[in-house]
Amino acid sequence: MSNQASSLGWHVINGRPYDIGVALGRAGRDAVHRFLLPSAIWAEINDPVHRGAVATMAANTQRDFPQVWEELEGLAEGLNLPIEAVFAWNCRGDLLAHAPDGCTTVILPGQTPVVAHNEDGLPFFRGHCFMAEVTHSEGRGFTAFCYPGSIPGHTLAFTRQGWVQAVNNLRLLDITPQVPRMVLGRVALNQPNVTDVVALLQRYNECGGFHFSLAQCGQREVTSIEFGGGDAAQRALNVPSVHANHALYHSRGLASQWITDSSRDRQQRGDQLLADGETAPLAILHDQQASGLPILRLSADDPDHENTLVTAVMRLEADGVAWQLYDRPGALPAYDGKLLFAS
Repeated sequence: MSNQASSLGWHVINGRPYDIGVALGRAGRDAVHRFLLPSAIWAEINDPVHRGAVATMAANTQRDFPQVWEELEGLAEGLNLPIEAVFAWNCRGDLLAHAPDGCTTVILPGQTPVVAHNEDGLPFFRGHCFMAEVTHSEGRGFTAFCYPGSIPGHTLAFTRQGWVQAVNNLRLLDITPQVPRMVLGRVALNQPNVTDVVALLQRYNECGGFHFSLAQCGQREVTSIEFGGGDAAQRALNVPSVHANHALYHSRGLASQWITDSSRDRQQRGDQLLADGETAPLAILHDQQASGLPILRLSADDPDHENTLVTAVMRLEADGVAWQLYDRPGALPAYDGKLLFAS
């Protein structure tokens, strides 16, 4: 792994779920207390009006995913915050359709598939996000982009199991959540392959909306799955595609979702670039030439209150995932390397 002097942190974390959570919490504690706790979105998420929904999701997480609950308890300990508030924050996309989670993904199937991703989030977290290189005590492992105060699994990740994940927010309306979508994303990272991730999401989808792009070493196709609101729909992609922040084929989402101007413009611009023959991931993800709102989001007055915090290019080779992480356009990768597939 190389590092070109980035503001994006890197933390190596090993151990049991609680230990992993504590380390994640400590890594993000300062930014959470300085920027997140005083914010309007933190107050909105922790409003008592959500208490019943949060309690239901907490009970279901403890019952069905106890290891993730342990990690969340450790996260709260590391953040020096109550578990109730930390858990609620990790339910934000299940409670609010306007939770500040953006993102654009470029999907290039083929002999050596590529999944590339702009991670768009709260601008005040710029310089405070980090990559977590995690090894579970049972041997599973992954590297994921992390926001302060959040568990991994809802952004982008590449795993020692030989597959990658890129996640986009879907703003589904009229949701009655039973389990947090971010908990499902975290459980996904423990799965041995894409098939098992899809099975997980087909079984558990009473949550807010997400889109996962999933690619596995040795497979030409990339799996696209939109889920939430009690339904999941998937496609096997064999041609280049772009996905922004709204459902494209999930029936529940098509019937009731909020499409922001940014999401609509990024989807249209990405589709147009592909139609024009552009397939270079950075050319698409760092594009700012559209007449509407741009794919690369750097504006202080972004209407969704999101900025691009990192761009990842993940290439699935025969023996592992080669990856590059860019924290600013026009520069060398902040980090690059290769995670070998532990067969």
